[in-house]
Amino acid sequence: MPSPAPTGPAGGDPAAIGHAFIDALARGDTAAAEAMEDDAMRAAAPAAALAQLWEQLVTQFGAFEGLGDVETTEQPPYTIATVQATFANASVPLLVTVAGDGRVAGLHLGTPATSPSPAAYVRPDAFTETELTVGSAPWQLPGTLAMPKGDGPFPAVVLLAGSGPQDRDETIGVNTPLRDLAWGLASAGIATLRYEKRTKEHAAEMAAQAATITVREETTDDAIAALEMLRETPGVDPDRVFLAGHSLGGYLAPRIAAQMGDPPAGIALLEANSSPLTTLILDQVEYLAANGSLGPDSGSQLAAVRSQVALAESPDLSPSTPASGLPLGVPASYWLDLRTYDPLAISHDLAIPMFFSQGGRDYQVPPDELAAWRKALVGRNDVAFREYPGLNHLLMEGTGPSTPAEYSDPGHVAPELVADLAAWMLEQ
Repeated sequence: MPSPAPTGPAGGDPAAIGHAFIDALARGDTAAAEAMEDDAMRAAAPAAALAQLWEQLVTQFGAFEGLGDVETTEQPPYTIATVQATFANASVPLLVTVAGDGRVAGLHLGTPATSPSPAAYVRPDAFTETELTVGSAPWQLPGTLAMPKGDGPFPAVVLLAGSGPQDRDETIGVNTPLRDLAWGLASAGIATLRYEKRTKEHAAEMAAQAATITVREETTDDAIAALEMLRETPGVDPDRVFLAGHSLGGYLAPRIAAQMGDPPAGIALLEANSSPLTTLILDQVEYLAANGSLGPDSGSQLAAVRSQVALAESPDLSPSTPASGLPLGVPASYWLDLRTYDPLAISHDLAIPMFFSQGGRDYQVPPDELAAWRKALVGRNDVAFREYPGLNHLLMEGTGPSTPAEYSDPGHVAPELVADLAAWMLEQ
C-alpha cells in the first residue's frame, strides 16, 4: 500500500519538503522523517537507519549547528533539494531527492565546504586534470583524470571508493583519501582516474531499484567500464592499467579483475577485509559499543545489529526479506549476492600482481583481517604486503585507539603509503 504524500508545513514545495526532512533528522524525530519517504526509500532507510546516518554525520563533522538555504534542481521526474547543514567543523550540503508526489525518494551527501590543502607530496606542476565521463547511458558518471606531464605513455590506475554513496574524492568529513591518492600518484608519474559512485550521482534512480540492488550495480560494472576507458585513453600505457580499491572497493577488486576477460595489470587492496561483510559490520559495532562511541543507547543498538546480521547470514534469508531487518537497511538481494563471493579463492586464482596495505589502527578493517589474505596467497612472489602501524581506516596517521571522531580531523593519506604504492606500480 503506497505511503501517503507529506502534509503540513512542507506542503508540495520540494524546497520546504527537503528542509522539513533534514530538520526532522536533526531534531531526532526519525519517525516523522520516515513518514515522508516513499516506499522504496522507507525500505532502504527506515527510522533506525536514519538515526544511524545522522549520528555518523555528527561524528564526522562535529556538533550540529543549524540549517541554511535550500536550493532546488530539476532532474525529472525528481527535484533535488540541496539543504545546507552547518556542523561545528564543516558546512555540508545534504541532497534530498523529492518525487513528483512530494515524497522523499533519496538522500545523499554533497561535498563539504571545507577540505584540507594538498599534502606535501603533491606537486601540482607535475600533472594536469581533465573532467570526463565514465560509463554509458543511463549511468554516466562524472570523473577526473589526473595525467602526468610529459611524453608518456604512463602507467595508470582506477581508484575505487569504499561503501556508501561516495564522491570521486571519497570525501569523509573534511578528508579526501582518493584525492590524496590521485594527486600523490600523479605527482609520481602515474595517471589516475576517479569518479562519482553510481549511488551518489544517480541516487534517486538507485533508490527506486533499492529492493534488487547488488554490488554489481553499486560498484563492479562501473569499475570495469572505468578500466576499459582508461586503457583507451591517449597517453596511457594500456598494458599497465591497475585497479586500486579502498575498503569495500578493495574487497571487491578480485571479483572485478576476475570478471574481465583481460584483467588489469594488477590490483591494490587498501584496507580490504577478508571476512564476510556481515561479520565486519558486527565487529565494528561491537568495537564502537565497547569504547563508548555509540552513546547511551549502545546496548539496544548492538542488539539490533546482531539480530540484523544473524538474519543476513541465516538460510532463511530470501529476496522477499524486508531490508528494514537487515544490516544498514541494505536489501536482501545485496547480501544474497555477496554469499556467492569468496575473495580469498578468487584472489588465489588470479595470475596478476597484488598489493595489500593494512593500518594498525584501523577499527573498520582490523589488522587481523590481513592474515587470511596472506594464507590464501602464500608462496606468491608477485604479491606485496605492507603494514603501517599508525594508520587508521582513512589511511591517515594517528595515535591511540581509532574512533569515528578522528575522521573529522583534517589529514592526508600517509606519504609512505603513497610512495610504496607508486613504487609497486612503477615496478610492474
